[in-house]
Amino acid sequence: MIIKPVIKGQVAKTCHPIGCKKAVEEQIDYVRQADPIKNGPKKVLVLGASSGFGLASRISLAFGGAKADTIGVAFERGPSEASVGSAGWYNALYFREAAEQEGLIAKNFIGDAFSAEMRQQIIDYIKTEFGGTVDLVVYSLATGVRPDPETGQKIRSSLKTVGEPLTGYTVNLEKDCFDEGVLEAADPQEIEDTVRVMGGEDWAEWIKVLSDAGVLAEGCQTVAYSYIGSQITRRIYHEGTLGHAKEHLHKTADVLDEQLRKIGGQAHVAVCKALVTKASVFIPAFSPYILALFKVMKELGLHEGCIEQMQRLFAQRLYTETGEVPVDDQRLVRVDDWELRPDVQEKVQVILNEMGPDNFPELGDYEGYKNDFLKLNGFGFTDVNYDEEVSIENFASRQP
Repeated sequence: MIIKPVIKGQVAKTCHPIGCKKAVEEQIDYVRQADPIKNGPKKVLVLGASSGFGLASRISLAFGGAKADTIGVAFERGPSEASVGSAGWYNALYFREAAEQEGLIAKNFIGDAFSAEMRQQIIDYIKTEFGGTVDLVVYSLATGVRPDPETGQKIRSSLKTVGEPLTGYTVNLEKDCFDEGVLEAADPQEIEDTVRVMGGEDWAEWIKVLSDAGVLAEGCQTVAYSYIGSQITRRIYHEGTLGHAKEHLHKTADVLDEQLRKIGGQAHVAVCKALVTKASVFIPAFSPYILALFKVMKELGLHEGCIEQMQRLFAQRLYTETGEVPVDDQRLVRVDDWELRPDVQEKVQVILNEMGPDNFPELGDYEGYKNDFLKLNGFGFTDVNYDEEVSIENFASRQP
């Protein structure tokens, strides 16, 4: 079949297998040339490994100097008669093939990372086929729904403000326009549920289960990813339901750090820059800020994507030559430092003051924003022939 991009709102309904391969290859090529990770981990578990920061983490740790064996966990769907499947499925497949060509272990578990069965499968694999322990656990799960570990009932997060509603524009990727909408205020239950889904509760459960099973190596580290943002986005993000969840995540890191110190380990939250990911495009009223930010950071030569952020995180923050991890006064690892530079934020604010439905493509970097979104799903690469037929049957028998 010939596969073209189909977007409904902020959701890509199709992906391109050959383009997904190109996306993985480009990230591998970047980390091979970047400043390498020294004294890095050798056995890594990545929870949420098929796209965005999770995939970039895995690529960085395997090909960016550490030469780490990795286990990746992701909830994805493979190709079938009814569907081409998800981009993450192909990303996992191509990563495994590339890593195995380098002589590395790259085991994929495709399924529900919240289930007890999945956790036990991973523990059994670590014990029997992965050397017995892991020395880094990356937590990069992004989901809007999580089952209650005690009742099994689904808990749903809400992308809302706290306090008063907020009116603002959001990019409509399907129609290439601005939609005006209201970011409603969350009630107390919605805040609590968002914290339970997107805070640190599941991260802590994973570390407890792995610790109880004895598969955390001496000196094991764990890292989760967060975003704080600037004063410009404070009401949208930091003071909203997402911000409450991230505060819980940050506090969880401190608890886990104290626990891991008993085996010489550490737990950190890395605060990343605003980027186009499958999660970020859903945050209401957030996209105009990203359009302006991309425009400014590219003009100043400061722009980074997921892979550049992760390579800098591991090579210059988490695995330094001295072994010391640089943190701020809240013990957070900051790789959003370039985004938050005063000169960057001042220029972004100037653009946002003038940006509206009629001029956002010119004032902001809409072309770059949408191209990043397309590339998440294997589209937008100049050296991929999208008019060429793809045989989905060739992929149906392969396993990530």
